[in-house]
Amino acid sequence: MFRARVNKIESTRDVDGNLGKRIELLEEREFSPYVLRPQSDEAKMAQDIMQALQQQMPFLPQRQQMSTPKFILFLTEQEYDSLGIIFDVNQVYEVVLENQTIRFQKV
Repeated sequence: MFRARVNKIESTRDVDGNLGKRIELLEEREFSPYVLRPQSDEAKMAQDIMQALQQQMPFLPQRQQMSTPKFILFLTEQEYDSLGIIFDVNQVYEVVLENQTIRFQKV
């Protein structure tokens, strides 16, 4: 079992021209909030400055979560509807792989 976040949903067509969806899921992994402090004074100052900038400018990336590409689903509209899941961007799912099946559960 692992957690995956929907990163992107795009409209697409398959090789036969049928409309469908391309759903990109990224694996979510948590980092420990305890970061080792650098040894030198210069490195400590650089880390403090970066943390202050991230707090003042929220658009700067913060390294609290790491996202690794996990898998991409290419589904026709009919396949998407029969799957019975409405994927939303940034929605996190628990993904369970067992007995040759894939199960998605909203977190």
